[in-house]
Amino acid sequence: MKKLHIALAVLLAALAGCLGALAADRWANHDADTGLHAFVHDELTLTNEQKQRLETLEARFAVERARLEASARAANAQLAQAMEAEHEYGPRVGAAIDEVHARMGDLQKATVRHVFDMREILDPDQQRRFDQQVSKALTDSPRS
Repeated sequence: MKKLHIALAVLLAALAGCLGALAADRWANHDADTGLHAFVHDELTLTNEQKQRLETLEARFAVERARLEASARAANAQLAQAMEAEHEYGPRVGAAIDEVHARMGDLQKATVRHVFDMREILDPDQQRRFDQQVSKALTDSPRS
């Protein structure tokens, strides 16, 4: 019976990690962010100065995103450990879930700051088109 409980705990921990990763990915909105970058590069006619500034922004954000994603993965690992230790929704599991949500929030905030940084380098007409694309990316249903 104890082996069954351990196997169940490991399975639940793995499931929680997967769900956390999926949620983090949804909140990080990689598709929208990638689509937005493609839109800026492909649909807006950028000056050489804008392209250079955009490259700088993208390089800086890539480093920040990698750091924040690693932090979210670590929080998911802590959740898995808490679930394995408690085998119920106890105080460690609750605290670990709060930590996962905080790290996902940090990633989402950084992504939104990056979107505004990108917007800042655009001229008014580009900003109007960019704003429409951002709104579309945030309100469209995710692809399955």
